[in-house]
Amino acid sequence: MKHVFAKVVISVFALLIFGIFVEKVYSHCQIPCGIYDDQARFAQIAEDIVTIEKSMKEITRLSGAKKKDMNQIVRWVNNKDHHAESLGETVTYYFMAQRIKPVKAGQGKAYDKYVKEVSLLHRMLVHSMKAKQSTDMAHVSALRSLLAEFEEMAKTQ
Repeated sequence: MKHVFAKVVISVFALLIFGIFVEKVYSHCQIPCGIYDDQARFAQIAEDIVTIEKSMKEITRLSGAKKKDMNQIVRWVNNKDHHAESLGETVTYYFMAQRIKPVKAGQGKAYDKYVKEVSLLHRMLVHSMKAKQSTDMAHVSALRSLLAEFEEMAKTQ
């Protein structure tokens, strides 16, 4: 009987651990698999931006209401933050860690392109962070512009 109970406890514990870490499983792996789909990542970032924008609009609308629905405001803030984090994760772990290869200074155009790509991605990270801190639509506009510029650069690879 003790043996069966131990198996049940271990199984429940394993499922609990799996449930806690399952959110990270969707991420693109960090091993050199060579399987990349930049267009899917661009589409995901664009969708994150649209969701951030909609969330900001809803937060502003709900906050201006006479009778504030704090539950809905909190839900929209959480949604906005989640998509800003998703955008940042894609920028960091997909593009910066896997797709943009470091280039040593002095390698001419390749180095210049590397610096510009890293700079664009860094600016996207900053605007995604600032989007979490406010409902300023300027950050949404900046994210769209930076994504378009980075996507255009990626075509020249």
